[in-house]
Amino acid sequence: MSTLQEQFNRDGYILLKNFLDKEVVNHIYTEARKIFAVQIRHVTGKSVDIDDRDAFENAMFEFFEKDFNAFVNTGKTVQHAFSLHRLGLDPKIENLLKEVGLSNPIIGARAAMQFNSRFLSKDGSKHWKLDAHQDWRTGQGSLDSAVIWFPMVDAGADIGALQVIPGSHKTGLQASSTSGYQGGITTTLKEEDFVQTEFQVGDILIFSAFLIHQSGNNITRNIRWSVQLRYNNLDEPTFIERGYPMAYIYKPETELVTPDFPTVAQLNEVFS
Repeated sequence: MSTLQEQFNRDGYILLKNFLDKEVVNHIYTEARKIFAVQIRHVTGKSVDIDDRDAFENAMFEFFEKDFNAFVNTGKTVQHAFSLHRLGLDPKIENLLKEVGLSNPIIGARAAMQFNSRFLSKDGSKHWKLDAHQDWRTGQGSLDSAVIWFPMVDAGADIGALQVIPGSHKTGLQASSTSGYQGGITTTLKEEDFVQTEFQVGDILIFSAFLIHQSGNNITRNIRWSVQLRYNNLDEPTFIERGYPMAYIYKPETELVTPDFPTVAQLNEVFS
């Protein structure tokens, strides 16, 4: 058993410094901001420099307020960026998964990008700050399923980097509410048991899907941009016995999202 696997089995997580090439991370971050910038210009009429962090994020907040539906759809669109999915398939990631014990890793859910801020929240929604939870509940894959999380900006307590309870992956699946985006654990937890993680761009956290963790409190005016990758192990016996269950359901809309679109003329213009 490798040293990394011993640490993973003991603590339920490992924070690896400088694991990713900063340019790779920045490419994902840049691609996402470029996609948002197109819709910011369309909705607000403003052309904003994506590298001027405060100006760009203030424009994000304005976009959110002016056209919530377009903002949500743009947020869904950035989930499909090529750069994001290339990273999720990187051999370096695959080798790390094997090193911590996933002998035959497979993607558990498509790569996800998050952009969390209290200014991107409606009606008291807590999507921007998740309560204590275990990711296994929403994936329900192999018992050794693992999650990789990393911010695309430097992140510590102020911007709400993850807080984890070491060793909690071995305490079982906790009782949880099922309301909202992510059911929060309903059993009593001690705040002093949580450890605050700190990241520089390029650092990653790999953790068991059973590890109890929560979002920190982003008290800044900046957005916490981050990526989450989930994996299962095809060799894990109970995963095989349960017929490789897939709890994530992806499905198309049943109706046209834009009524009476497209026209024949629009199609002819595209293909002329």
